[in-house]
Amino acid sequence: MPWFPEFSTAIELARRDARAREQADPVAQYLKALYDDAPGALEKTWPGDVVVHDPRAGEIRGHRDLRAFIHSNREWMAAHHARLKVAGSITVDGRAAVELLVHVLHEGDEVAWPVAVVAESWDERSVEFRTYCSQWPVDGLRHLRPPFLEAGAVETTDVVARHLDALAAGDVESVVKTFRPDGYVQEPMDNVHRGVDGLRAFYADAGETAVQPCAVTDDGVGCALEYNLDGPPQAGLAVFERGTDGLLAAVRLYDDITR
Repeated sequence: MPWFPEFSTAIELARRDARAREQADPVAQYLKALYDDAPGALEKTWPGDVVVHDPRAGEIRGHRDLRAFIHSNREWMAAHHARLKVAGSITVDGRAAVELLVHVLHEGDEVAWPVAVVAESWDERSVEFRTYCSQWPVDGLRHLRPPFLEAGAVETTDVVARHLDALAAGDVESVVKTFRPDGYVQEPMDNVHRGVDGLRAFYADAGETAVQPCAVTDDGVGCALEYNLDGPPQAGLAVFERGTDGLLAAVRLYDDITR
């Protein structure tokens, strides 16, 4: 039947198009799997290696462990009445960084919980998800999170590089000058320090902070930097938001590091 090969080809093309659309927004697909307790779509889109680095569960590797993690995570979310809202995203060359504001119940009160997720794909079959946050809003504790990425030859540019250099030197005034006058820094617990005085007080308390960059996702406006810190080694992520004047409008931190 002459039409059959063409029909089969059309079906295969449709499947590839659907998969390409799903791969274009991996974090959305990951969040949907977590919220719906439905890992099947992830497994279908990424039939190769799926790796998750989660602050609570640690490293999850492979589809079997992924299914168990998603089921356990959904139970936790249901018990805490979790609601997710996307606050922003940066996508560059196979890597996507998405900021979330998660509302959860903790000791009877609803709290806002900033969370960031990075998805990185090296090929059409595999993907890695890396989640960053403080667990203080949900259990009142700080958890030491050892590094899981290696620091490497990762370059930052312009105001982000100046900010990190000043931070490493403990030069509070130079750090503050990397911000716009109304700029702010948001701590992992959702505390915000805004304006020159607020920024100066926050960074004076932080002291010298040498960041070891591990990976960067930068679209020219937003820059998501995954990093390690020494003493003791810990993993974290910062999102830098540039203003139209080239200075920082905001820095949002996702880690459990005591400053």
